Amino acid sequence: MSTRGVDRQIDNIEFNVSDIARSKAFYGSVFGWTFTDYGPAYTEFSDGRLTGGFTTGEARPGGPLIILYADDLAQTQRRVEAAGARISLPVFSFPGGRRFHFTDPDGHELAVWSAAE
Repeated sequence: MSTRGVDRQIDNIEFNVSDIARSKAFYGSVFGWTFTDYGPAYTEFSDGRLTGGFTTGEARPGGPLIILYADDLAQTQRRVEAAGARISLPVFSFPGGRRFHFTDPDGHELAVWSAAE
């Protein structure tokens, strides 16, 4: 998640994995994905069109984390909350930007990120 995304569109998918090296070997050999490491607990992947990540730091039930992009993170958080979602992880910084997580009315966890300013 190192470049700016498109406002209010899905931008990234994050998989929680137990072994990043094993996941890189699998997806690299089967699908030809490329990778950029951001420390021992996070690796970005690219399939040539979409980027995502492998992380070992956040165990979540329910499958991969869908991450949307927002030009204005604070405004998007206000809209998310006004629509009835619950903030599950407050805004935090990471290399390249900031993000927060929320659960939608059905309990699905998603995240929204914005580039560093």
